[in-house]
Amino acid sequence: MKTRIKTYALAILALAGLVSCEKVSPIGVLVSGTAVEDRVEMSHSYYSTYKGDFREHLAPSGEYSFLVGADSHLTSDLGRMQEMLQNGLDHDDLMYCHLGDIADTKAEYYINLGTLIDEYKWRYARKYYKEIYVGEEDGEWEREDRSNYIYVDTVYNSIYTVDDIPFPFYPVVGNHDITHNGWALWSNLFHSSFYDVYVTVGEEQNIVDHFIFLDTASGTLGKKQVELIEEGALFGKELEEFGLKMRHTFVFTHTNLFRPSSMQFASTFAREETFFLLKQFEKWNVHTVFYGHVHKWDERDYAGVKHITLDSMSERNSPGPGDYLLRVHVKADGTVSYEKVRMNYVAQ
Repeated sequence: MKTRIKTYALAILALAGLVSCEKVSPIGVLVSGTAVEDRVEMSHSYYSTYKGDFREHLAPSGEYSFLVGADSHLTSDLGRMQEMLQNGLDHDDLMYCHLGDIADTKAEYYINLGTLIDEYKWRYARKYYKEIYVGEEDGEWEREDRSNYIYVDTVYNSIYTVDDIPFPFYPVVGNHDITHNGWALWSNLFHSSFYDVYVTVGEEQNIVDHFIFLDTASGTLGKKQVELIEEGALFGKELEEFGLKMRHTFVFTHTNLFRPSSMQFASTFAREETFFLLKQFEKWNVHTVFYGHVHKWDERDYAGVKHITLDSMSERNSPGPGDYLLRVHVKADGTVSYEKVRMNYVAQ
């Protein structure tokens, strides 16, 4: 915890020394000088170096589920995020995906969010791994110190400490996440806004589902991200070379392509980028694309691809209980179904 606070303190000092020309985006939101080109460059560099941190997942039975939420806009009240993580843990979801605008850009909010994620890393490890005490036998206080335990993952034959437990929480960055130079805070906690994750399904482990996370926080892919996509950075061809068969592809991003109604924001993508993405979804054999951003549920099919936009899970935007999360069920035969998940937390 002390290390995390120190890291954020340094981030605050770094932000204080920055002078940026903020501009108004097409949707009327102040965005920082951290351009999509810089974010994608940093993200791809990190991901290429530390790809193992994002982890591949196994579903030996061929069946699994994952939980999706959007636009939590966290401040000092973490109730809705805690509810999402606990719900995913209780229902044995394989991963938890977030569609951007996770928190307002203040360091204290990210410190609190980081602490909450650390808590759920520990809960996740205690549920799925073997916990072994390695501290001194004498002294009750040592047994209360989580750093005196290791966690053994018998599936991957790996050993973790409380600081390096792999936790299957996968967010994308949103436009509010980059306001006021918020990228420094977001990337300090989540590192990469452009990456992919795989789920190997079945006992023979020769079938793979592909999860792709794109950076559209600026309302555009940008040149670098388009180049990387065209070069096949997220295509998964290396898996096919090992004899693995790609089954479903799911895409997660913040900015919506389709407008839920005339009352919501239209897409900010240039026409050429819209066509590029739709064509890319076809090349990737995408099953479903998940969006956030407009705080309004929308579901539609276009060119054989399902497009789902989620409501905001923020208690400020959605103060009462409601169906703000989505659970996706993937069956052994490849069937995919969706279930809206109710959130009951109400801010005090």
